[in-house]
Amino acid sequence: MRQGEEAAAPDAPRAARTARWALGDIAYDAIDADRLRGEARLFQLVAAASFVEITSEIYTRNLIEYYEGDQEVIAWLEHGWQREEVQHGAALRRYVETAWPDFDWERAYGNFFAEYSALCSVERLSESRALEMVARCVVETGTSSFYRMLSAAAPEPVLRLLAQRISADEVDHYKHFYRFYRRYAEREGTGRAAVLRTLVRRVVEVDAEDAACAFKHVYRVAYPNAPYRDADYDAFRYHLRDLARVHYRYDAAVKMLLKPLELGGAANRIVLPTATGLTRLLLFR
Repeated sequence: MRQGEEAAAPDAPRAARTARWALGDIAYDAIDADRLRGEARLFQLVAAASFVEITSEIYTRNLIEYYEGDQEVIAWLEHGWQREEVQHGAALRRYVETAWPDFDWERAYGNFFAEYSALCSVERLSESRALEMVARCVVETGTSSFYRMLSAAAPEPVLRLLAQRISADEVDHYKHFYRFYRRYAEREGTGRAAVLRTLVRRVVEVDAEDAACAFKHVYRVAYPNAPYRDADYDAFRYHLRDLARVHYRYDAAVKMLLKPLELGGAANRIVLPTATGLTRLLLFR
């Protein structure tokens, strides 16, 4: 993916297409295990990400129920978004099982799913269809930027390429959600104040519940003789913050976040520095 692609986020996504890549395109047999020795935090990060990604069927089911009657949205969620999100999870799972074969991925994921699936419900979505699309844009901004960061930080070449490919998919997902947002915003008369409230709320809470739950179950299976404590997750977050300080492209992420506000060039340039500073404080805190 070319430098700056995230920030561009054009209005119209491409037409329906086959996936850009498949699991068979990832050279798992070329994983350089020597570069992964002592990378416990990287293992935790990739394993936790695989749990969240592969659980997209739940998110998709809730969104399909919420957008009942909109066949274009439903068709894309079922045949585009969900398929690619599940592929991301499967690709990350295979990486984990190849790079760290002693980890019982299936058992840890089963524990995660039992807890996390109970937390997902349609009632937790936003108060309008337009604002839920804004929330989806926030999530896709976070995931595309996260995987770009992972690609830049990963010491192992196969993981770098895998993370780059997932990031590119997530940028494409953003484009779809943004286009749907614009359609619903016009129909519902959604104002900037409501959009801003949704952006701030979602940035504050983005993936916090997902990540904490996933990390906990990775940790418990990987370290069965070490009782899990909240401090373990805090240490993991500190590690993410250190990675973000070096590798996270806050400027590109904030441009994507601000796009639903439709501020225009001059206003965008004025708001961007402050918004970037606030995002640095809120993300990976």
